[in-house]
Amino acid sequence: MHREFFELMAEQFQGLAFPDVTLKTGFSQIPPSLVSLETRFSRNVPLKIPLVSAAMDTVTESEMAIAMAIHGGLGVIHRGLDPKRQAQEVARVKHHLHGVIERPITVRDTDTIEQILNRKRTKNYRFNTFPVIDGNGKLVGLMTETDFAFASDKSVTAAVAMTSFNELVYGSPGLSPQDAWEKMRQSGKKKVLPLIDPEGRLVGMYVFADVQRIISGDANAYNLDSKGRLRVAAAIGVLDDAYEHVPLLIKEGVDAVVVDVAHADTIDVKETCQCLKRDYSGVDVVLGNISDQDSVKRHIEWGADGVKIGQGPGSICTTRLVTGAGFPQFTAIGDCAIASMDSDDPVPIGGDGGIKYSGHITLALAAGASYVMVGSLLAGTDETPGETHKRGEIRVKRYRGMGSASAMAESRASRARYRQEDAPQGKTVPEGVEGDVPTRGPVSKVIAVLMGGLRSGMGMVGTVSVPDLQGKAHFKRLTPSAQGEGHPSGLLGMEATSNYPGGVS
Repeated sequence: MHREFFELMAEQFQGLAFPDVTLKTGFSQIPPSLVSLETRFSRNVPLKIPLVSAAMDTVTESEMAIAMAIHGGLGVIHRGLDPKRQAQEVARVKHHLHGVIERPITVRDTDTIEQILNRKRTKNYRFNTFPVIDGNGKLVGLMTETDFAFASDKSVTAAVAMTSFNELVYGSPGLSPQDAWEKMRQSGKKKVLPLIDPEGRLVGMYVFADVQRIISGDANAYNLDSKGRLRVAAAIGVLDDAYEHVPLLIKEGVDAVVVDVAHADTIDVKETCQCLKRDYSGVDVVLGNISDQDSVKRHIEWGADGVKIGQGPGSICTTRLVTGAGFPQFTAIGDCAIASMDSDDPVPIGGDGGIKYSGHITLALAAGASYVMVGSLLAGTDETPGETHKRGEIRVKRYRGMGSASAMAESRASRARYRQEDAPQGKTVPEGVEGDVPTRGPVSKVIAVLMGGLRSGMGMVGTVSVPDLQGKAHFKRLTPSAQGEGHPSGLLGMEATSNYPGGVS
């Protein structure tokens, strides 16, 4: 990042948004396809790409989080869910792809096929293989997709319909993915390998498709934890709310929790962070949102593993207009990144909001962000929560800010995020809006366009990695006419593209 640029802006009491600046180009030695996009979400949570989906109820639940991790990023499950439901969403991500499944979902030998299928439907399980255990927790068989298909009488028990223990191939605790793959391959092409202890109790399980991805390298682009599971984060509140959620989230293997409030430089956030770091040292704690250097310094002192920047830049956020507070996002990221780098214990800085084009991602990273968190750019994709409906001739999905009137009315968590949890019914002060966005197909297409633009931008600057970009970045300010010059002009009936819907921002 260009430190002198931000120091000059501070001296002039100026704040800039992404459209106000551009990057100086430079000599490029490698093609954009070879640029490394690896960075970090927090101290101990890496990213293969610097893209994180926003913790919004119309953006990120398990389906989006799975897609983000598969493409190398991260999803943050929103906090507008009760603790059990949020933990279930995290579990769906962690169970989607495994090296070893440490706590397989089991059924009892006395369960009927109907009971198992009902549970599968209720829990939204997307797998069809269940280890069967007896009353002592010992493995007695497997219920597979084939077993379900041939069980015409749904009232029979798993003990009757299952593939029995003597037909299984199994391994011991600690078996490596390579050894598991060899064992499955050499034993009649078994696709499931339970792991049992000397007493016959189930302690884990390998699934062939998952192991094959690891062995073949197909999962190299995935954002995986040390156990071969997709990474996922979850948003939480403060104090008692945090402690209602965090134990369940950690039980399901969450990689990081994000204390998610509109203004995070408060005594409640401080106490929450310090208590979580004391009681749950194995999980990263990210704090947000803030936009000031002194706030960053305090967050690092409190023990934060990462800090999220952004107060008012979102496309559905009205915080600055309602409160008169906040700061333009480009300058906020640069100032806060400087504060982190100058501390004795730097942490990753995330830019939350304000991203309208892929070029804004390049600018955010160059300014010092380790990643950007986006909502509107992902809204309307297949993986976002909510049903599609028609608006005229266009298929649309609902997209709303967590500070919108409807979000606050429906969710205490949304009210609490804006410190209005005790406001009487109908007396909240909204800090966001809502509306419809056109459906956009699979999120994979959006990610490809965004990362493609980022790679091209980094190539034009002549950088090979995110740290290299931050070290070489040289910014120039743009006049309003220069901003307009960067947009298409003089066309009648311009056809929008996937990465340029049109309009000067």
